[in-house]
Amino acid sequence: MGALLKVSDLKVSYGGINAVKGISLHVNQGELVALIGANGAGKSSSLKAIAGLLTPSAGEIEFAQQKTKKLPAYELVRLGLGMVPEGRGVFKRMTILENLQMGAFLKKDAKAFQQNLEEVYFYFPRLKERLSQLAGTLSGGEQQMVAMGRAMLAEPKLLLLDEPSMGLSPIMVETIFDVIRNLSANGMTILLVEQNARLALQMASRAYVMESGSITLSGSGKDLLEDSRVRTAYLGE
Repeated sequence: MGALLKVSDLKVSYGGINAVKGISLHVNQGELVALIGANGAGKSSSLKAIAGLLTPSAGEIEFAQQKTKKLPAYELVRLGLGMVPEGRGVFKRMTILENLQMGAFLKKDAKAFQQNLEEVYFYFPRLKERLSQLAGTLSGGEQQMVAMGRAMLAEPKLLLLDEPSMGLSPIMVETIFDVIRNLSANGMTILLVEQNARLALQMASRAYVMESGSITLSGSGKDLLEDSRVRTAYLGE
C-alpha cells in the first residue's frame, strides 16, 4: 500500500512566526500515525495546513495521489479528508442530530447514511439518547463525541484528529481513545495530533516528535515509548 498522505518540506508562517519549518511525514493506508510534542511545537498548524485551513508558505502536500496545497478545504472533504478540530467546533445552536447530519452533507445515499448513523450510535450510545438536545448544552466530552461522529459520517479516507483529549475528564479521555482504537482496528487511516504522548504512542503504529516547528524524532510508537529522550521530555520520567 502506498502513502495516502505525503507531506514534503512543509513550511507554515503566519503573523511573522515560522510555525512549521520544513517538515516531511507520511501516512500509509490503514495506519494510525501520531504527531506528538509540547504546546506550540507546530502540530496543530501542520494539521491545519494538511486540511487546507492554513496556506503553506512552502513545500508539498499530496493526498490520495493528488497535490492539494492549492485546493480549498471543502475540496479536500470531497477527496475524503475528515477532521475533528481542536476545540471540537460543534454547531452550538443546532441539535446533536443536525450536527451529525452536517458530516454527511456530501452524501446522497440515505440508506448508507442511516447505517453510518447506527455505527456512530454504537460507538456513542449517549448521543442516541439525546438527539434533539442542542450541542451547546453538552459537556466537553459529549461535544467531542458529536465532533467525532460528524467526522465519521463523512466516511473519510483519512481522519485528522487535533488534540482529541484536550480538556476532557480522564474517564472521557478513555472513552474517546477507545473509539479511536476501534476505528483504527477497523481499518480507518488516522493522523492524530495529541499532547498526551503516552496515550498516543501506545496506540500509534508510527509516530513523529515535533519540537519548535521541526520533526526531531520518528519511529514506531513502541520504540518512541522506550526512547530516553521521549521519556524525559514527554512522559515525565
